[in-house]
Amino acid sequence: MTSAIPMPAPGHMGVDYEQRVDFGRLRDYRLSRARASLDASECGAFLLFDFYNIRYVTQTWIGGALGDKMTRYALLTRGGEPMLWDFGSAARHHRLYSPWLDPANCHAGMLGLRGAIAPTAGLMEDAVRQIKGLLEDAGLADAPVGVDIVEPAFLFEMQRQGLKVVDAQQLMLDARQIKSSDEIMLLTQAAAMVDGVYQDIVEALKPGIRENEIVALANKRLYEMGSDQVEAVNAVSGERCNPHPHNFSDRLIRPGDQAFFDIIHSFNGYRTCYYRTFSVGSATPSQRDAYTKAREWMDASIRMIKPGVGTDQVAAVWPAATEFGFENEMAAFGLQFGHGLGLGLHERPIISRLNSMREPVELQVGMVFALETYCPASDGFSAARIEEEVVVTPDGGRILTLFPAQDLVVANPY
Repeated sequence: MTSAIPMPAPGHMGVDYEQRVDFGRLRDYRLSRARASLDASECGAFLLFDFYNIRYVTQTWIGGALGDKMTRYALLTRGGEPMLWDFGSAARHHRLYSPWLDPANCHAGMLGLRGAIAPTAGLMEDAVRQIKGLLEDAGLADAPVGVDIVEPAFLFEMQRQGLKVVDAQQLMLDARQIKSSDEIMLLTQAAAMVDGVYQDIVEALKPGIRENEIVALANKRLYEMGSDQVEAVNAVSGERCNPHPHNFSDRLIRPGDQAFFDIIHSFNGYRTCYYRTFSVGSATPSQRDAYTKAREWMDASIRMIKPGVGTDQVAAVWPAATEFGFENEMAAFGLQFGHGLGLGLHERPIISRLNSMREPVELQVGMVFALETYCPASDGFSAARIEEEVVVTPDGGRILTLFPAQDLVVANPY
C-alpha cells in the first residue's frame, strides 16, 4: 500500500532550524557505496568515464556539454582516494572549491573530445601510461581494471599496454541503486519543482499555443526554480499521441486535443521523469476511457511495490504488447515501463515485460524508480500517458510526484 504522507521537499537553502540535505553525508555515502562495490569485485581499480559515475565517486560536476564528451575520467583504486582528470581549468576550480578531494589528485585532462583529436596525437597513450604507473605504485599492476564506458581507441590502448579490462558499469549501477535519505530528499525536491511546472502548463494549455512554447515555458520555470539541467521536455498532442513519438514539435494545440508531457530535469544532479496527460477544453469518451485504463494499470503496479517483490511480478500486472496494438515487447518497450532514478535517468531497476520476466530483480528499501503506463484511445490518434515516481519503504511504495493524476484533468474547460 502507499502512504498518503508526502515525502519531505524542503526549500533550496540550508537552514539552522530544520534537518535538510546534508551534502557531506551524501558525499560520504556515495563514495562508501562505490568503494564497497570495488572491494567486492575482482578489480584493483575502477576507471570511470560515465559522468554520473564520476559525480558519484568524486562529487564533481561541470555540466553536460563537456561532461559527456569522454574527456573527464576518474580513477578509484583499492584503499586509495579518488583521482580526477577534468577539462582544463575545471581541475584548478576543484582544487579551490572541492576540499573533499586531495588537490594533488585533481588533474587537467584531455583525451580527444570523442575523436575530434585523433588518437594518433598520443593523448590516450600518455593517459594510459600514467594510469598504469599509478596502478603499479599502488601494487595493483596485475589486477583487472573495471571500466564503465569507453571509446574503442582508449580501450585498445589499454589492452596494448597490457591492462586487463573488465566491466565496471554493472558494479557501479549496483552501488547506485539504493538511495540514501539525502538522495531521496533531492529526488523529492526535483519532483516538487515539476509539480509547480504542471500547474503553469495547465493554465497555459489553450488552443493556439504550440508544443514548443510549452517546452520553453517548462525550461524557463525550472531554471528559475533552481534546476541544474533540463535534460528534456516531451510535449505530444493531438494526432501525435498515437504512436508515441518521444519528442516535441511546433504543432499548434487545438480544441479537444489530448496532450501529454514528460519533464526530465535534475536538482543537484537528481533527476525526474514525470508524465502527465491533459485534455484541452473538453474530453471525449474515448479519451477518458484510455486514461481510465492507463490509470488502472498504474495503480495495479503501485500496489505491487514493496520490499521482496520481484520486478517480474510488477511487470505482470501491465498488459502484454499485443493487448494494446503492438506486435511484440520490443516494439512496445518504454510504454509500460519502470526505471530507476538517481543521478542518471535510467538506473536500476528496469521493469518491463521485455527483460523482467527472464531476469527479475528483487525490490529493496531505498530503491527509487518511475513507473510509466500508456494506453492508445479507440479514436485511433489520442492516447493517455501517466508516470509516477515511487520510493520503496518498509511499508510499501511512497509517491514523489503529486500533481493530480487520478482522473483526467481537463485544462481550461469550456
